[in-house]
Amino acid sequence: MNQIRFISQLMLCLLLTVVAAAQNTVTLRNNPSAPVISRNIYGHFAEHLGRCIYDGFYVGDSSRIPNTKGVRKDIIDALRRLKVPVLRWPGGCFADTYHWKDGIGPKDRRPTIVNTWWGNVTENNSFGTHDFLDMCEELGAMPYLAGNVGSGTVQELSDWVQYVNFDGISPMSKLREQNGRKAPWKVRYWGVGNEAWGCGGNMRPEYYVDLYRKYATFMHADWGNDHLFRIASGANSGDYNWTEMLMKNIPQHLLEGVALHHYAVINWNQKSDAVDFTERQYFQTMRSALLMDTLVSRHAAIMDKYDPRKRVALVVDEWGGWYNVETGTNPGFLYQQNTMRDAMIAAATLNIFNNHADRVRMANLAQTVNVLQAVVLTKGSQLLLTPTYHVMEMYNVHQDATLIPIDIHCNDYTLEKEKLPAVSVSASRDKSGLTHISLANIHATAAQEITLQTGETGYRHITGRILTSSRLQDCNTFTSPDKIKPAVFREYSLKNNSITLKLPPFSVVVLELQ
Repeated sequence: MNQIRFISQLMLCLLLTVVAAAQNTVTLRNNPSAPVISRNIYGHFAEHLGRCIYDGFYVGDSSRIPNTKGVRKDIIDALRRLKVPVLRWPGGCFADTYHWKDGIGPKDRRPTIVNTWWGNVTENNSFGTHDFLDMCEELGAMPYLAGNVGSGTVQELSDWVQYVNFDGISPMSKLREQNGRKAPWKVRYWGVGNEAWGCGGNMRPEYYVDLYRKYATFMHADWGNDHLFRIASGANSGDYNWTEMLMKNIPQHLLEGVALHHYAVINWNQKSDAVDFTERQYFQTMRSALLMDTLVSRHAAIMDKYDPRKRVALVVDEWGGWYNVETGTNPGFLYQQNTMRDAMIAAATLNIFNNHADRVRMANLAQTVNVLQAVVLTKGSQLLLTPTYHVMEMYNVHQDATLIPIDIHCNDYTLEKEKLPAVSVSASRDKSGLTHISLANIHATAAQEITLQTGETGYRHITGRILTSSRLQDCNTFTSPDKIKPAVFREYSLKNNSITLKLPPFSVVVLELQ
């Protein structure tokens, strides 16, 4: 009897497994009015924090490390391959203590600044406006300058706009020419302060609204049919009232974008280790990461009330995983390793942004080099590319492609009676007619079989790439820099208008269909 009961239970388990596997279905929908996925969703963020700028991007032109005007050539080459569309600088919290005129002119005459937000280190201002904007030209990236509202003045920010943008005769354009640059850079993207609710001044939204209106009024620059794209300091995660106050009280002729910040963090007072984490901690991190979908939906709904034509963009200009710093490093430098967990955060988050491309038109991963969820880590002359780098490189096929809306029904990733969707997907069609589908299986232990219904589109050829590893905690190191890198993916079959594929646990796959 016991044997019969055991066999019955075993058969039931097998049946449930088969049924569960069949539940992962993705249907591509035809929508002629679907939005274009802005390339700026794949933006990055470089703050004066730890070793992001100094001993990261910037080593100085006298360094033995190969460089262009002091910026590492290997970083420039890596970010070019990533197709970085836009780069935010100089902060972050640092932005509201930064005075841009201290970072121009002869380097040996520039005053120092104490970085009170990040480690209380003294910086010599050798990396300033010219250095950053010239670096963006090398990268082929649009610059996004964050203005100082917290400790600056309207005049200071107005002068900065004129310094980098005005091509006529003016005091600021004359100063720019004296410092070696005749043609203006024509910087379009400007942040009017940063985290005004916190490190940017601990302001109430009502106060910040009036301050924003004042600053935005005196930011002048127009060329051709283009003009400044001013981004208001937006909400912290689920502070929906902040977004409501901005959209309700700022005239739309003064506003092009509203920011949002959200980090995938377990608990701000009890963050996990970047590498030695448990499955429970992984699950909690992914729960926080997937919350981005709810946040974007709810903030966008508020924006829709006041801007039904979706003229104002939602700009998620800080996002990513945040853990404890690596042992033996400065706590204020926020240096952390980057594992397959980070790859899953990146894949799922970018899918969310793609699927909300009607409102999300810029996002900036925090941060580019040596800080938080970095795409590049450096140690002396060495450089490595993180799993997050590889995800963003695989996904850059979506840049400026037209979103293909999807319907998805997927299995749950269940742990201790809590559930998350196991599969994350987005799809697009580029200008050449190629379709790309990005899929992530966030389940820590179970593979996922997925059926893709492509509708009436007759695809005849598929190629794929996959990023995965043997352990969630795996990472690239300076002794093993290529442990995790994309590989060819072949675990799929195409029959009629249906594609069946199998994703290993914690894996990312991008398919190209012709």
